[in-house]
This record gives sequence, structure tokens and C-alpha cells, in this order.
Amino acid sequence: MENLVVISGCSGGGKSTLLAELGRRGYEIVEEPGRRIVRHELDSGGTASPWLDAEAFIRRAMATALADRAAAAQAGWVFFDRGLIDAAAGMQRLTGEPVLAPLRDAHRYHHRVFLTPPWPEIYVTDPERRHGLAEAKAEYADLLQVYPALGYDVCVLPKTGVSERADFIERVLAQDSRP
Repeated sequence: MENLVVISGCSGGGKSTLLAELGRRGYEIVEEPGRRIVRHELDSGGTASPWLDAEAFIRRAMATALADRAAAAQAGWVFFDRGLIDAAAGMQRLTGEPVLAPLRDAHRYHHRVFLTPPWPEIYVTDPERRHGLAEAKAEYADLLQVYPALGYDVCVLPKTGVSERADFIERVLAQDSRP
């Protein structure tokens, strides 16, 4: 679906802040599945978290991303803080299951994917993000390969203020086909 836009990239690269800005501008936004799952697991005492049961966590992230995609509006830009491909890439890294290849033709998002690069100056951990910057950079390097391999055009976001980043995305999408 050409109106579903993924913002992915390095953990701690400013994705959630950017999504909040896009939401303030009137766009539909979808919060990162992983953060929602971790928050639920912390609140309920569950174990489907990256540090307790990574496979259960990633399987739930994939299911959540599929449900998010199905529930998204059919018109207008919809911005996702990560999505199915991020979760599938994590699953393939963890288990070796070939879950990425089918996503070349199924469950598509807009052809242009925006990636936030590593940005050590703003990187922080929190109760929902416990991994360090080195792990975040490794995941980013993987995503730089995964998205193009699945036929997506990657656009790395500049390290600028949140308003400038949102303006940049709006300009790039205006040059692409409208949803």
C-alpha cells in the first residue's frame, strides 16, 4: 500500500520524536510495536521481552506489525515507527528462519523507507530500550541491507531538528506519487 510509510533505522535515532511531530501535523502515526510489547510485558510481569525471551518478543512484534498494517487508514499518509520488515529482519537474525524473502512481494509499504542514522549525541537507554549503541548500530547496518534487498528505496534522514526532518519527509513524499 503506497500510503504506508516506514520510518526505521537506528534505535535512539529520533524516530519516536519524529513520529510525534508528524502526528502533530495531522498524519496518522503508528507507534513502534516493540515499545508497546515491552511496556505491556513490564506492566504485566510477562517474559516476551528482548532480554528475557527474544524469540517470543519478535514473534509478537511481527504479529503486531501485521495487525497495525491491516488497521491503517486507506487514504492519506500513514507513518509507522518501524514495522513488519524490522521485526522479520530481527527474527531472521535470531533464528535463521527465512522470513524476509516472502516480504519482497507481500505486505508492502510505500517504496521509500526513511532511516534514522546512528546519532550518539541523542542516544539514550530507558526501561523499554536497554541495549547499547553498538547493538543499535549493528541493527542499523543490517536494515541498510535488508530494505534495498526487498526492493525498497532507502532515504537516510539528515541529523537535523525534528521539524526539519518532518519537512524533509514531506518534501520527499511530495516528489513521490501521492497516496
